[in-house]
Amino acid sequence: MGMNRRGFGAHCSLWLAAVPLLAALPARGQAQRKVILVVGDSVSAEYGLRRDSGWVALLGKKLQDQKSNFEVVNASVSGDTTSGGLSRLPALLEQHKPAIVIIELGGNDALRGLPLAMTKSNIEAMTRAAKAAGAKVLLIGMQVPPNYGARYNEELAALYYDVAKAQGAGLVAFFFKGIADIPIASSLFQADRIHPNEKAQPLLLQNAWVGLAPLLK
Repeated sequence: MGMNRRGFGAHCSLWLAAVPLLAALPARGQAQRKVILVVGDSVSAEYGLRRDSGWVALLGKKLQDQKSNFEVVNASVSGDTTSGGLSRLPALLEQHKPAIVIIELGGNDALRGLPLAMTKSNIEAMTRAAKAAGAKVLLIGMQVPPNYGARYNEELAALYYDVAKAQGAGLVAFFFKGIADIPIASSLFQADRIHPNEKAQPLLLQNAWVGLAPLLK
């Protein structure tokens, strides 16, 4: 065929060297994996719960069952505030390059009596940063126990709404809907009456899913 043994060996070596590269390419028709990054506090970090029983883990299982091309990365830290989340976000965006960022922060700001204006500024900055990195954003609205006063919770709820509207982000207005606002609420919380228990986790997932589903399209 006009090719000596030496020439064939050289061409064979080149072909074999290319095989790993070809194998690394996605199979035809196989969708590229996309990351949903959850940046939250103890409510999302499985505080007081069995491992993999929290709503974020349940979200990952739901997506797997649906054979979705989305996977979940949980970057939540117990005790975190919006300031902490804002400082951690740039590295998380660089590392995971998420398609969607879920921000579940602000509850600890409120419990510590931090200025709501600062909380709003931090959440707004996180939303802008995530969008600049090419991600869609879902804000998870939090509230605090009733003893803080109705007006305080109204202002806290308005904070999430205003940022979502201004930044074009998705919004779950009240994450504890159907959990903290029902007559048997105590049965859905841990002993501290702050963190939802394991029985409440599917309800948290349900609330999150309402806001997340439109962003998966």
